Amino acid sequence: MSLPTDAAVPGPAIARVVPEASLIDCMGGSSRWEVKVHEHGFLALLDVMPRLIPGGMTVDSAVVQAARVSYGQGTRQVHEDRGLIRYLLRHRHTTPFEMVEFKFHVAMPIFVARQWIRHRTASVNEYSARYSILPDRFYVPPLEAIRKQSASNRQGGEEVFNVLAGVGGEAPDARDELRTAEDFLAYLRDVEGYYARYLALAEKGVSRELARIGLPVNMYTEWYWKCDLHNTLRFLSLRLDLHAQAEIRAYAAAMHSLLSELIPYTLEAWRDYEWESMRLSRLEIEAVQRWRAGGSLELESSNARERAEWRAKSETLGFTDSKQTTPEGTR
Repeated sequence: MSLPTDAAVPGPAIARVVPEASLIDCMGGSSRWEVKVHEHGFLALLDVMPRLIPGGMTVDSAVVQAARVSYGQGTRQVHEDRGLIRYLLRHRHTTPFEMVEFKFHVAMPIFVARQWIRHRTASVNEYSARYSILPDRFYVPPLEAIRKQSASNRQGGEEVFNVLAGVGGEAPDARDELRTAEDFLAYLRDVEGYYARYLALAEKGVSRELARIGLPVNMYTEWYWKCDLHNTLRFLSLRLDLHAQAEIRAYAAAMHSLLSELIPYTLEAWRDYEWESMRLSRLEIEAVQRWRAGGSLELESSNARERAEWRAKSETLGFTDSKQTTPEGTR
């Protein structure tokens, strides 16, 4: 069947250019690549732009093409592409990375989605509970993974309740921690019990857009999330960080796994210059310079958190606030 045309709107002739080299599907003909996350969640890669790439290349080649503003492959070698990508990331030339895009299908707890949506540089279309009944899927953490509130960080918690020591243990504190963790799971089961009432009220005619407002945030939602490579790397940097909530870190790890085959040189450079790198502030550079001259390594800042972060950095770098040791050796 031929497509309709509008003769009243003339257009220029279309030139269809044959590629210089044979093209391959970077996803190998698959309709999706999927990684399971938690009990009910998943992260799936649905599409990539570009989907077709020259044989023997990776999607990294699209970054290089944009940087060189060249459609021809020429005689350049893969190692030259790698070097250019490393240069671009090292000097924070981000525009070429915006020329690559990924489209994901994600199922995650609502509380994870509400953190995720803070990354405002993507196109998102979410499952709507105004139109459809939410499926009976709830996120419940394992007993041994229930975390305590951090005493120093209002946002989260890293230490888990000592539930294993509380099982048959003699220590009162351990038994108390076990009971607290079990109480939390009982609380989640009670909340989950409201799902049946949600269904019943919807069946009796309460509008879906109102019936949903009493549902808990550990229910699962789904969305399509399309994002360019530059902002995907930013997502990974923030959400793989140990300070990110563990539940969203699991999705970031799944995303990194899905992309590792497609953009190996970009991820290598990202690890070297962003993820596993360290940035020093002006005050931190001055502290190192002062220390090399025989002075104190302490940061000249009134901010306690800033000083603590510098101490952690200096320990990683192997510096010590001793007048006897310098990077060049012992005086």
